[in-house]
Amino acid sequence: MSPAKATPAASKQRLVSVTLDEASIGRSNEDVEHERQVAIYDLLEMNIFAPVGHDDGPYALHLSVNGNRLVFDIRLQDGSPVVAHLFSLSPLRRIVKDYYMICDSYYQAIRTATPDKIEAIDMGRRGIHNEGSEILVERLKDKVIIDLDTARRLFTLICVLHWKG
Repeated sequence: MSPAKATPAASKQRLVSVTLDEASIGRSNEDVEHERQVAIYDLLEMNIFAPVGHDDGPYALHLSVNGNRLVFDIRLQDGSPVVAHLFSLSPLRRIVKDYYMICDSYYQAIRTATPDKIEAIDMGRRGIHNEGSEILVERLKDKVIIDLDTARRLFTLICVLHWKG
């Protein structure tokens, strides 16, 4: 049983929809689009998410980029506004850049490299992804309750939002 579904209160601390601002994203290659779709699917399947001090979910999240700021527009499932948080993307800039560089290497490697090389690149990719997720948990801790798995999926979405292709 997922932690988000363990109790009636916990079942309210979850996302039931995630939308991305298409104007902020810009279309990219099929690998990035696939990662985006998988991250949203995985995020909606299992997550823990609630604004601090608010327990009337479940929630809908709209992510966008406005200048150098990430916008978390959090609403109730019916669309009623709850809160919007703006976060500077500057602390994530290096990690997002590193993540995309290693993702590019990974996608090239899976087409031509040996299994050992692919595994080594993938380990590096997961390490960078974990680092970004931990930064996200730290930055959100006073604003939104999330677990590490939810942070990992959100980090993937932030990367897609941040990268204009």
